[in-house]
Amino acid sequence: MTTLASRLFNEKEEAQPTTASQSVVASFMRSSPSRSYNMLPSHVTPTKASPGATTVMAIAARFFPRPIKGPAACPFLTIPAHNFLLSFPARQLASKMASVISTKVAALAAVIFSLLVTYGSCARPMNFTESAFTADPNWEAARATWYGAPTGAGPYDDGGACGFKNVNLPPFSAMTSCGNQPLFKDGKGCGSCYQTVIITDMNYYPVAKYHFDLSGTAFGAMAKPGRNEELRHAGIIDIQFKRVPCNYPGRKVTFHVEEGSNPMYLAVLVEFEDGDGDVVQVELMEANSRNWMPMRESWGSIWRMDSNHRLQAPFSLRITNESGRKLVANRVIPANWAPNNYYRSIIQY
Repeated sequence: MTTLASRLFNEKEEAQPTTASQSVVASFMRSSPSRSYNMLPSHVTPTKASPGATTVMAIAARFFPRPIKGPAACPFLTIPAHNFLLSFPARQLASKMASVISTKVAALAAVIFSLLVTYGSCARPMNFTESAFTADPNWEAARATWYGAPTGAGPYDDGGACGFKNVNLPPFSAMTSCGNQPLFKDGKGCGSCYQTVIITDMNYYPVAKYHFDLSGTAFGAMAKPGRNEELRHAGIIDIQFKRVPCNYPGRKVTFHVEEGSNPMYLAVLVEFEDGDGDVVQVELMEANSRNWMPMRESWGSIWRMDSNHRLQAPFSLRITNESGRKLVANRVIPANWAPNNYYRSIIQY
């Protein structure tokens, strides 16, 4: 997948994609980062909110990667759409940001996450109203900040504490965000999809119960075209979010054999699971065996097998998601496997 396009729509604007690009994925440095948040500028000083002072804005963005291949009738492939409900509890900040983000709630177009593909079908955006968001009991309040380069992917190592590779590239395309412990869940939250972000890492500096520390690219994606730098200057904003099913059209569950793997040690990164998007258990079956052996969670979304004998490939892998659904990828890692290689299965939730 290439880069992704995002746009906010005013009441009378037609829902058409722009040529800018973006995608969101959460990424944090594994080691405690020596960074500070990009905070509210000194010239914008919030005050305590009084009744009626809060401005609620529904922010909708639609993302379109340019396909490597695909039918001519479908020039774009649908990719993560991020629906933000932003609440600014200060008159000053609300006034400051009103010209940067759309306040026209009813006509904002949005597309739920349809993630990362080189093939796919175009979809028309759905219209949401403010009540459609706020009346949903699944919406949770959170705080959003950003870090790293203004147009970067967040973590300098491009991996974060979930182990995902090249998050600056498709299907994530730098739309990344850290998640604090209630979202990260000691790594078991890696890959979860939310209406707004995908969690791929741990946030070590929480400022709210739920905290998304977005990449500069993801944070700026909420702005109108050409005004993302102004929005980034807000530093900290209140948002609402909810978890949604992940969807990777055209992709199957993929396994990456990690560096350092050998005949007696196998470490595997699991990626691109539809539905829950996360994995809570991975089991391995060797060739000529009928026994499933549980792998241990190494860190993030990486699972390992420490063996007292030479492991016999090809390997089958059985994964379990948070909902308890199991999938078996038979002989997915071949006999001639090698570290630093991806092995695509034929399974998907």
